Amino acid sequence: MGITKKKLFSSEQNLLSETFKILGHPARVAIIQYLLKNNSCLNTELVGKIGLSQPTISQHLTLLRNLGIITGVEEGNSFRYYIHPKNWMKIQKQVAIFFNEFNSLSAEMK
Repeated sequence: MGITKKKLFSSEQNLLSETFKILGHPARVAIIQYLLKNNSCLNTELVGKIGLSQPTISQHLTLLRNLGIITGVEEGNSFRYYIHPKNWMKIQKQVAIFFNEFNSLSAEMK
């Protein structure tokens, strides 16, 4: 979708679209699950845990960071990554609202 087309949609719709797009890869889902379970990790830890190369892990981390789901701080020659709590809650809320729209529609159809 071209950048100009995004203006046709609400910020919530664009956020959901970007979120689903980023979460649409199993490696990124695995990274998030690992971070949720362990609170933080070094990027080098993920190579062994996920089973992908360092450059590939870095690409996935960059996408997650650009969306704001994770944040990182430099630690020596590596980065320590965390779930960004405020952004995670915002995304969680938007996804819940999106899925709850079906419940409202379903109730109206009964």
